[in-house]
Amino acid sequence: MTTDNKTIVTQALQQMVATGGTDALEPLLRDDFVHHKPDSTSSTKTEWLADVRAVPIDRLRVEILHLLADGDHVVLSTRRWLDGGGPGVAAVDIWRLEDGLIAEAWELVEPLADVAANLAWWRTDAA
Repeated sequence: MTTDNKTIVTQALQQMVATGGTDALEPLLRDDFVHHKPDSTSSTKTEWLADVRAVPIDRLRVEILHLLADGDHVVLSTRRWLDGGGPGVAAVDIWRLEDGLIAEAWELVEPLADVAANLAWWRTDAA
């Protein structure tokens, strides 16, 4: 099951980037799919797909750095950038699959230009 889940997630990502659209991704999401946002809000399948469609996917490049699976969860660490669009972002996605479909997703994104500043957010003596 773990290998199948990894395959489902990587194929969805690869097809989305290759085609520049979400048509290959949409049927892999459960109708009750939930995307959990870092600010503790969430979005539905329809809302999340609308957010993804707002990204210029045809210019998106993705380098998979780590791909891990444990049971029904797949974790993907990537570097993403737009052609001609600067240094890009580092992202970690956690996907939970159920019956061969993606049921939930969590995503953390950090602009690569902000990495140094974000490593020191906890310092009180930053001066």
